[in-house]
Amino acid sequence: MFVTEAILIRTTRLTDTSLIVSWFTKEEGLVKTVVKGALRPKSPFAGKLDLFFSGEISVARAKKGELHILREVSVSDWREGLRRQYLTTLMAGYFCQLVEAVVEPGHGDQAIFGMLKRALDYLVEEEPTMRAMLHFEKRLAEILGVSGGGGSPEADLRSHIGTIPANRSQIVERLTDV
Repeated sequence: MFVTEAILIRTTRLTDTSLIVSWFTKEEGLVKTVVKGALRPKSPFAGKLDLFFSGEISVARAKKGELHILREVSVSDWREGLRRQYLTTLMAGYFCQLVEAVVEPGHGDQAIFGMLKRALDYLVEEEPTMRAMLHFEKRLAEILGVSGGGGSPEADLRSHIGTIPANRSQIVERLTDV
């Protein structure tokens, strides 16, 4: 069993009432948890498992594999502001997808965790901008040690991870229309 600070970055339906919830944690990196009965009306997790929520989670480690069991979650930051407009939600999702692509299970990265947390908090208060997206990509490339390959931070990340999340093009398109 371990307890850690975490940001919810993905949910996937497992059964009619259960979810697989992916977290980015400070100490453990990416953590995937099964949440049995999460979708039942009287679940202790009702209202606590939504994208971009931050808090402390308690997880029972799996005996084999990477799919652990979520025991408790205490939400400390609901980040309601990320749902105020589609572009804000889209950019927050892009940041989480990038982090998910570069971080491995069991390997925490406090610099990336802090950067993702600051980026999401920024988007709660401010409108999404091209500058904010480029800054996130640049800092991520620097932390990973892949910046300066002669191209843009996007190109550096693309060469490092193979592909960039598809919603980046939607963000660029919407930001240039503004």
